[in-house]
Amino acid sequence: MQTLRFWLTATLPLLLAPGLLAAGLYGERYCEQPGYYCLTVEPGDSWESLFSFEKHRDTVMRLNRMNIRLHPGMRIAVPRDLDFVSPEVIAPFDAYIEPGDSNLIMIDLDELSWGAYSADGELLKWGPISGGKDYCADVKRPCQTLPGDFTIYRAGTVKCKSKKFPVGKGGAKMPWCMFYDGGYAIHGSYEVPGYHASHGCVRTFIEDARWLNRNFIHIGWTRVIIR
Repeated sequence: MQTLRFWLTATLPLLLAPGLLAAGLYGERYCEQPGYYCLTVEPGDSWESLFSFEKHRDTVMRLNRMNIRLHPGMRIAVPRDLDFVSPEVIAPFDAYIEPGDSNLIMIDLDELSWGAYSADGELLKWGPISGGKDYCADVKRPCQTLPGDFTIYRAGTVKCKSKKFPVGKGGAKMPWCMFYDGGYAIHGSYEVPGYHASHGCVRTFIEDARWLNRNFIHIGWTRVIIR
């Protein structure tokens, strides 16, 4: 009975998180790589209890491409020399690219990340994303984020909301939304889970969306390249 109780405590939250086990978590790719280890979340663990220093917590969350609440049984990757690792060190983008005619948000769907480049080609900041799922049951069709070259044409505030989702009601929160193609936007979310989980929009950490919206984009000028 004790064994069964432990199994339910450790496993049930994972079973209740749609797609978590089937999709796999981004951070697990680091488990066997030199310089990293993976820890298994236990009952009662949280980001704050595991990583009391905000700098450490931010680095690990970005490495794992997630800001969701931790569930028992999840594995998250951690740099072995966490004191000497920062988000800049683990950036999945080149520090410099060819200069362009505008600043640029690069979205890498495989790396679950965004990178903000100045018009001079310098990487200014980067962060995690979650793009569209392979299939969305509520709309009964694939809903992947489509690759392409776009321009930010409209942006909203922290109060930005979806007119379409949830289906039939609308009202899903999309704080600091930045629209680049029809109804598709880059926006903040507390559900960036380490895998693709949206209806096609590009979810980012709330603080990242705010920075992009308030400090980086220019309507009608900033490019968005999704690859």
